[in-house]
Amino acid sequence: MSTRSVDLDEAVTGLSVGTRRWIGLHAAYLDSPAAHAELPVTPRVKALLQLAMLRRYWEKCAPADPSLAGVTGVVEHVWQRPDFPQLLTLEVRHARQFELMYAALAPAGAVTHAPRAVLDRLAAGSYLTPGRKPPFLHLEARFYADLAGAPHDFAPYEELYEASSLPRAATLPVADLDGCQVAHTLLYLSDFGLRDPGLPEEERARALRVVERLTDHCVALGDWDVVAKLLLAQYCLGADPLRTPSGAAGLRMLCAAQASDGAIPGRSASERVPADATPVAYFRKSYKVTLAVALMTLVVTGGRTDELALTAATAKREAL
Repeated sequence: MSTRSVDLDEAVTGLSVGTRRWIGLHAAYLDSPAAHAELPVTPRVKALLQLAMLRRYWEKCAPADPSLAGVTGVVEHVWQRPDFPQLLTLEVRHARQFELMYAALAPAGAVTHAPRAVLDRLAAGSYLTPGRKPPFLHLEARFYADLAGAPHDFAPYEELYEASSLPRAATLPVADLDGCQVAHTLLYLSDFGLRDPGLPEEERARALRVVERLTDHCVALGDWDVVAKLLLAQYCLGADPLRTPSGAAGLRMLCAAQASDGAIPGRSASERVPADATPVAYFRKSYKVTLAVALMTLVVTGGRTDELALTAATAKREAL
């Protein structure tokens, strides 16, 4: 019998429904004339790439969710824009990473040759071969190259994992660890929880202990953004975040943080968006973490999509 708390199960379903509804209502803003005028170009481009990432897992976990159609329409329209590939390169520091994500996350409905042209340019420029990038960036590049179906010369995932910081993290204080990098190492290994990360059982258990310690640490800090990623990392390692003590604490924190409109209003408790924030400021502060929570809950809950799931959870609780 599952040891999940029925109350927590219901709360997390509500968390998932609310964050996806908020993203669905605001996705079109990112490609609107208002956003072109009100948002800096590079953050807007990054937000659209993040939206495309969410759309990929949304389609896999909850393809019948009514809110998905609007998000898919925005992504398809942006990927068909002839000017969008040029916007990816405006900030040189992120240009190659953005281009690879663009090629990897192209939706099936965006009929254009631009992603293939971008991949050809990256391959010609040696971006898809090992270089001086740190191991984590090799892992990230391999993940997106594999999504794009692009030939590359990166090491196998198990070698990239061994070269990452995570195998040596067990002996380090949590304050010295980069929670976001630890989480993303596991997300890339496991395709955000959709495949086995391929770790030996002993190493999987060791990594889970690290992630749970980090989760407790970030819950204590009130770091909503990193906690969402670490909860998904727990799931990627085969744990159920609704059943681990650190996961349950993190989920309760996120449920308590969620605003009435469904958003997670800021990256952390200390950075919660003030009540008098302008709509643009509220959007900018809430978007990334709300998207991260939506993605995490989509995968962890198996794509439960609407109030019917809440009704079922309530009926189950009353029957106990």
